[in-house]
Amino acid sequence: MSASSRDRILARVRAANQTAGPSHGAPTGAGHADRADGTGDDRQSDADRATDGNRAADADRAADADRAADAAYAALPRAYLRAHHDAAAHDIAALFAERAADYRAVVERVPEPGLAVAVARVLAERVAAVPGPVLVPEGLPAGWLAGLSAGLATGLSAGLATGLSAGLAAGVSAGRAAGIALAGDEPPLSAAELDRASGVVTGCAVAVAETGTIILDHGPGQGRRALTLVPDFHLVVVQAAQVAADLADAFARLDPARPHTLISGPSATSDIELIRVEGVHGPRNLHILLTGP
Repeated sequence: MSASSRDRILARVRAANQTAGPSHGAPTGAGHADRADGTGDDRQSDADRATDGNRAADADRAADADRAADAAYAALPRAYLRAHHDAAAHDIAALFAERAADYRAVVERVPEPGLAVAVARVLAERVAAVPGPVLVPEGLPAGWLAGLSAGLATGLSAGLATGLSAGLAAGVSAGRAAGIALAGDEPPLSAAELDRASGVVTGCAVAVAETGTIILDHGPGQGRRALTLVPDFHLVVVQAAQVAADLADAFARLDPARPHTLISGPSATSDIELIRVEGVHGPRNLHILLTGP
């Protein structure tokens, strides 16, 4: 910026400040005159007190307006249907399973005692088809992996403690008999390491029956976002108690301060000539184990 342009801008700012003057119209410099009797300071103190009083009154009026707006909103009639599926009258877990399957996800309902066996079976089938380590985020319930062999559990411990880079060899060695190697994500794996994984197993924060959607808030047992976007296979355990009837119910259960990822079936797009392409924005394979009563 040239000096002349800068001077013109500053001149405009100064002119605007002089025109506006202090709030509530007090003349610039009022009360600053040096007076032997001190009346200038007294006038300034009076002006300051008046300004503070005006500000407090403005704040009170704003608070009153907010309270009035809240009361008016609360008084609005709400005779409309606020939810399509009442959990007390509908099997919302079954609805979630149906809607998720509509998105081409594989959905299995398994009883709680059979969850560990189901997890082991699904992972074994996946690794047999696509060899590679299965990623396990920190905080995943150990009971979900109890169906794996004791040797594989040792490999899991090594993988979680050291991450894929250093712990993969130990995990593969310990789990070779079962044909599965588990690895953690600490330190965070690179995109290439995530891409080499056979898949990932996680829990979720909540699921939505009406839309067949799984929501992750990336808390314990869910991992960071890349952990469930880069691998081509995602096994998710959803507990029946986590299924909300609709989006409003689901969002009410979530912490708005946390990051959220919404998953409705395997990743797919039909942006180009309406041709369905899977795996563009995330895993091509989504397998859901819905457990609970």
